[in-house]
Amino acid sequence: MADNMKMWKELGMDVEHHDELCSVLPAAVGDVFMSQENRPEKMDYFDFVLADVHGVRPAELVEFRKNGGKVFGTFCTYVPDEVILAAGGVATGLCAGSQFWVPGGEKVLPANVCPLIKASVGARLDRTCPFFRLVDRLIGETTCDGKKKAYEILAKDVPMTVMQIPSMRRPEDIAAWSEEIKKLIKIVEADTGNKVTAENLAENIKKINAKRKALMRLYDTRKAQNIPISGTDTLLIMQIAYYDDPVRFTQMVNTLCDELENRVKDGVSVFPAGTKRILLSGTPQSIPNWKLHNIIETSGGAVVCEETCTGTRYFENLVDEGGSTIDEMCDNLAKRYMDIHCACFTPNEHRIDDVIRLAKEYHVDGVIDAHLKFCTTYDIESYNLQNALKEAGIPVLSLETDYTENDTQQLKTRIGAFMEILG
Repeated sequence: MADNMKMWKELGMDVEHHDELCSVLPAAVGDVFMSQENRPEKMDYFDFVLADVHGVRPAELVEFRKNGGKVFGTFCTYVPDEVILAAGGVATGLCAGSQFWVPGGEKVLPANVCPLIKASVGARLDRTCPFFRLVDRLIGETTCDGKKKAYEILAKDVPMTVMQIPSMRRPEDIAAWSEEIKKLIKIVEADTGNKVTAENLAENIKKINAKRKALMRLYDTRKAQNIPISGTDTLLIMQIAYYDDPVRFTQMVNTLCDELENRVKDGVSVFPAGTKRILLSGTPQSIPNWKLHNIIETSGGAVVCEETCTGTRYFENLVDEGGSTIDEMCDNLAKRYMDIHCACFTPNEHRIDDVIRLAKEYHVDGVIDAHLKFCTTYDIESYNLQNALKEAGIPVLSLETDYTENDTQQLKTRIGAFMEILG
């Protein structure tokens, strides 16, 4: 802890304010994670990372920067980590999932902005998150209007690049995204002083594909009738995926999957027989936002799949590894990343198809479609999604929430009633 304190001060953090977060996080972790029964033993690595979430990985990044490395902060699954790694940089996810950071964001943003945006801005400007202090450059993207304008504010405080995501998926849009990736290559090359070559880009495409395969393997175990891991634990793994070392993370996920596959084979489950299987769709749950998973899994449900950016959107579909030139690899990256079905696209029937497909693959009893307050794209898209699920005979509950605990009892009531409807 003394080492962490020294590091935080050297990063220019507001240590006194940050201590307020440190004082409440252990109790929250205990209530959400350690209260679960029969957890997989190999969750110990992810528990370790969480227990020192603002210490272990930030310390590695501090050392990396001391040796001349550059750290790039990202906010979205559309930013290709492969390019950053190929230039010898490190990518770290920055979306913030706590009400603790929201007031800092509201100093410069309207109150009627989504909490994820407000928390992310607040974490940087209030100097209360080491990851936000460590970045040499932020890489944003145009997935929503709120983020685009918030990036203008952050750009006053730290170097910022914004990638222009097309709002459609026509061939010319995919080609345009390939050009955005090529522009990103030039930026990270200039920042790091390293050249992105066909060889190192190919190597890192394979590296991130291996990470995706490990997460696919993890999710496949959740399709079993006996569920070997809780949705709450899986969410934690997905949150850590955004900032942990990719090679180490892949190894740890595969080690956990060895245990989970044995559990499936032996009929071991973390839930009683008859627990309702739930697919959670919608906006991402950034660390340390575990509210919905915790409520669902203490109300008679088991989250067996997440169709979110902290779920299947993060790892579904691999990048074609067949490219031999930079241009070919950028095209392959563009095709894969433009196949992430975010609500920022129009039309977006692909996401609706995904939810129905996943509901069948994971043998769910119902879908909970949840979005953060003031997230207009997901809020509006929920109308078509709910109608499609009803037509498919899949029960659905739509929820809106934020990072506060103010609606916890209401959510428990509505989710509990949904479980009863599922029988």
